[in-house]
Amino acid sequence: MQRISIAFFKGGNNWFHKIVRWWTKSRYSHAELIMPSGEWISISPFLAKQVESRTGPESPMCEWDFIEIEVGEKKVESLERFFELTKGQKYDWFGMIASQLLPFHVKARGRWYCSEWITYALRISGILKWDRIQLYDQSDLSPQKLHDLLSTRE
Repeated sequence: MQRISIAFFKGGNNWFHKIVRWWTKSRYSHAELIMPSGEWISISPFLAKQVESRTGPESPMCEWDFIEIEVGEKKVESLERFFELTKGQKYDWFGMIASQLLPFHVKARGRWYCSEWITYALRISGILKWDRIQLYDQSDLSPQKLHDLLSTRE
């Protein structure tokens, strides 16, 4: 077994982080997937604005909360394949905003926001069970919603 982590950003005093936390009634404004190798994967409108990996965050570790999950090798390989398929895809401003305003999830093909990408990666790899989280019925895939889904998973 190997361990992955989902990192939830609670720091940041710039306007974007404040607005995301206020609008989503959340403690978190961003999320990243940490692979067993230590590689951080996510998408941010302020970094490269595309799905990418990096060696770690620019902000202090005390500004993050973590949920660790034990996974098998096949699930890690599935996460890696999903990353390779989506690497370089762009940030989904419209989907992120529209999904908060409308009572259904808005998904632009080939575009993602951070917690949406992680939720799909975990679902596709079998770490999150679709019938348990009812992904098809989620209009809100904010960082807080992802945190809540992971905190209550069996």
